[in-house]
Amino acid sequence: MRIFLFAAETALKSVWHEKWINLLTVLSISIGLLIISAFVTITQNLDSVLKRWSKDFGLVVYLKDGLTSGEESTLRDYFMHDTDVISVKYVSREQAFEELRQTMGEQSSVLEGFESNPLPPSFELTLKSELLTPSNVERKASEIQHLNGVDEVQYGEKWLSSLSTLANIMKVVAVFLGGAIYIAIAFITYSTIKIFFYRRKDEIETLKLLGATRTFIRLPFILEGLFIGVLAGVVSSLGLFGTYSLLLNKISAFLPSISIVMVPLPLRAYIPAPLAGALMSFLGSFVAVGTIRY
Repeated sequence: MRIFLFAAETALKSVWHEKWINLLTVLSISIGLLIISAFVTITQNLDSVLKRWSKDFGLVVYLKDGLTSGEESTLRDYFMHDTDVISVKYVSREQAFEELRQTMGEQSSVLEGFESNPLPPSFELTLKSELLTPSNVERKASEIQHLNGVDEVQYGEKWLSSLSTLANIMKVVAVFLGGAIYIAIAFITYSTIKIFFYRRKDEIETLKLLGATRTFIRLPFILEGLFIGVLAGVVSSLGLFGTYSLLLNKISAFLPSISIVMVPLPLRAYIPAPLAGALMSFLGSFVAVGTIRY
């Protein structure tokens, strides 16, 4: 324990003594962590949008003209017993026309020119959230399209497909970019620790003459890399908090639509950056002291 405390004290003194080099190292690592944190945050927000949208997402099934009430009831029963559907709402011609009138607002006067109601009756189906993928929704829509009495099935296929594709691309980019940045963090720490090691070569020679073990000599450098990584992670988390708060609270006042895809981040969202910085910097410093021959 005394050796660890001595190593930690030595590492902290070195961090302050070599403050300018460490400052550049911390800034370099924190920028990398901030970039990957931003990608992860964007991906989480896209997933959140998909989950929120899934609660109201559904298929609109337009019925053919001339269906009897019995045929409509048969379709209703089919949808009610479909395990992929969680709610069924029937919209009559009159309800559809009234909803259209309310949607058009002041321009609803143009509807007075229609001699008859041109809108068909329909069923609005809400699907299970786990089915909210383009392939599953397309499959379900195709099944319903072939039912007797169904004229057309509509859903937001383009919007769903685009958002789902974007979310998947962001996940892939986050994985590859995260891997590249983590390797870069380890290499930055590796290079920094090697510089410190050679700058303190005389001190290390003295310790060797006094009988210090390799562990006693190496431990301060490993802990110094660990401290640098933690500090860089904290700076990255603060940068993420400041940037996200600015977007959520300030820019949303000018662009209200941005709040649709942004949700407040919980406290646990800021913890991974210091942990990742500590882990990769520890690995970099460990490899650095292990490759040096003295």
